[in-house]
Amino acid sequence: MTGGRVVIAGATGFIGRALVRELAAGPYDIVALVRRDPSPPLPAGVVAALWDGVTAGDWTRHVNGALAVINVTGDNLARGRWTKAKKDRILTSRTRPAEALIKASLQAASPPRVLIQASAVGYYGSPGETEVDESSPAGEGFLAGVVREWEASTVPFEAPGLRRAVVRSGLVLGRGGGVWPSLVRPFQFFAGGPIGDGRQWFSWIALEDEARAIRFLVEREDLAGAFNLTAPRPLRQRDLCRTIGRALRRPCWLPVPACALRLLFGGKADETLLVSQRVFPRRLVGAGFEFRYPDAAAAIAALVR
Repeated sequence: MTGGRVVIAGATGFIGRALVRELAAGPYDIVALVRRDPSPPLPAGVVAALWDGVTAGDWTRHVNGALAVINVTGDNLARGRWTKAKKDRILTSRTRPAEALIKASLQAASPPRVLIQASAVGYYGSPGETEVDESSPAGEGFLAGVVREWEASTVPFEAPGLRRAVVRSGLVLGRGGGVWPSLVRPFQFFAGGPIGDGRQWFSWIALEDEARAIRFLVEREDLAGAFNLTAPRPLRQRDLCRTIGRALRRPCWLPVPACALRLLFGGKADETLLVSQRVFPRRLVGAGFEFRYPDAAAAIAALVR
């Protein structure tokens, strides 16, 4: 499948901008759903359509006849403490835009041929040492519950003749956003070190591979369902720390105690910084996708060049 209009919700976010760059390089007409005029501007040729993420409007005409709708919206998990208000925003900023997109898609005279719905490996909770893939059950906890509702919000798109793919992303490593700035900052002050005991598994993906994998799923008409977007070689957090230290020529020596993280961040620490997720992208690899950065050392080296 090549060519056609692709509508992207969340196009000005960290992953969204990388996805716009990836698709704009191909034979696609890109429509970015935005809440305000984007700054910095989107690439030349990308159409910006205003929406509020909830109600119908002029933006819905772009959905009619589209090749694909891609939804990568969502409030930043890492920003701020998880108060009740923050938790509400985390959930509603994901489910309400998804519901608006589904309504517009199913009411269109010519519905999009595929919907790509963002999700996260938070679906699996904290399975510890257990290896998980797309066949593994959902876990427990706040994030696992959010992800289940997030995925469920677009289930109505699964009608005859329509295709839906859910992308459960790991921690995305890339410049300018995601977890990378917070991971690398301590090393710049010679204060890098493992988080907690450092034994927790870290399932990650390079930003470039994240965008490439989503494009792969847009173009493969035979692929539907859940896909883990994680590199095929997860590693323990202490090994990630050492890899970053070597790339930056900085020591990895100052551990951050788990108790200090819980004091600073509350319950968020256990579900983000201290969670252990050993996730494998078996369906993606089985479908023939080739990672440009399967190994963390190469991905991190590219980021610090």
